[in-house]
Amino acid sequence: MPASPKFCIYGAGAIGGTIAALLGRCGATVSMVARGRTLAALKRDGLRLIIDGEMLRAPIQVSEDPSELGVQDYVIIAAKAPALPDIARRIGPLLGPKTAVVTAMNGVPWWFFLSAKGNLAGHQLKAIDPDGTVARAIPTSGVIGCPASFATKAVTGLLLVNPTTG
Repeated sequence: MPASPKFCIYGAGAIGGTIAALLGRCGATVSMVARGRTLAALKRDGLRLIIDGEMLRAPIQVSEDPSELGVQDYVIIAAKAPALPDIARRIGPLLGPKTAVVTAMNGVPWWFFLSAKGNLAGHQLKAIDPDGTVARAIPTSGVIGCPASFATKAVTGLLLVNPTTG
C-alpha cells in the first residue's frame, strides 16, 4: 500500500487550519508551519475544528522551522500576501523536485502573468514580488492556484466552520 501524500500547510490561520483538519480527517499526513501563540496552542492542544457543533481533532506535526518538517508532496500556502517574502526565504526545506505548491490566498498571485500569452507574457507583479524573491524561491512550474473562500473563524488553535454571529 502506498504511503499517504505529505501535505504541509504554511499558515495556521482559519483557512490553513481548516484545510489541514479536513486533510487529516481524510487520512493524509499533515504538518503545519505556525508561529507565536498559534504554534504554542497547536503544540499544546493539537488542531481542533468544529463543524456544525461537532469537534474534529486532527493529528498534525507543527513547527516554526520548515526544516524540521522535511520535503513534502504538497505545500499549501494559506497566508496573507504580505507574508510571502518571509515564506519565500524559509520554504526551501519543504520543496523537492516533485513538490506541488498550492496558493490558497486572496488576490492576484506573483506567478499570474509569468506563463501568460500576449502582451502581459512574463510580466512581473512588482507590488507583490518587488525584487523577484518569491519567484526565485518557489518555481512556478509546480504552482497550483486555488481561490480560498470559507466561512471560518480562528480562535487560537481552534477553528470554527460556518460560525454563527451573535
